Amino acid sequence: MKNSVEIYDTTLRDGTQGEGVSFSVADKLRVAEKLDAFGVHYVEGGWPGSNPKDIEFFKKAARRKWRNTQIAAFGSTRRKKVAAKDDPQVKLLIDAKTPVVTIFGKTWLLHVKEVLRTTPKENLAMIGDTIRFLKKKGKKVIYDAEHALDGYKDDPGYAMATWLAAEEAGADFVVLCDTNGGSLPSEVSAITTAAREGLSCNVGIHTHNDIGLGVANALVAVDAGATQVQGTINGYGERT
Repeated sequence: MKNSVEIYDTTLRDGTQGEGVSFSVADKLRVAEKLDAFGVHYVEGGWPGSNPKDIEFFKKAARRKWRNTQIAAFGSTRRKKVAAKDDPQVKLLIDAKTPVVTIFGKTWLLHVKEVLRTTPKENLAMIGDTIRFLKKKGKKVIYDAEHALDGYKDDPGYAMATWLAAEEAGADFVVLCDTNGGSLPSEVSAITTAAREGLSCNVGIHTHNDIGLGVANALVAVDAGATQVQGTINGYGERT
């Protein structure tokens, strides 16, 4: 368990979801270089396979030497009923040749049933199988627990089961994502504390600013023991 707080910048992925924000490959490389110079621990470069621009960025980033930062590729857990090694999206994460891979998975039972249209058990397998596969490939794995706060408020036991599935598969971080951006600091503090008490791995936080509490929620999460904060430069992005 870390004692210091690491900064994970997602300007090049989450930041581009903001209105009017678009980076060329050259732009993305310049931003990454500046973040590296600042000493940012992780720079999320994008989602391999989502567009040709991100694929080109990862090719060029792999040929550069980074002094302080580790470049991360972003993607999702494997699809239901498909082995991680056979999932094209997971293969692209390996092909990105980054030292770090960040994947997101479902915490909220509502989304397991209505979005993934699968069973709670299969969702746990999707999380664990994907992380184990990535770890076997030598990657540091950050697990972004999508809708972690709302999922925990709905069913604490199942939410914790998803986080434990990630930890047991070898995740280096479990990051609690307030994807809807509607949680209060008291809730973020309590749920971060529960995650720290229930997990042995490092815990991180990813907030949104829908009700103006994005920074406050990140701060209380750190106070409760989170050791990674995800964010973007100048709050660029979708509700950041």
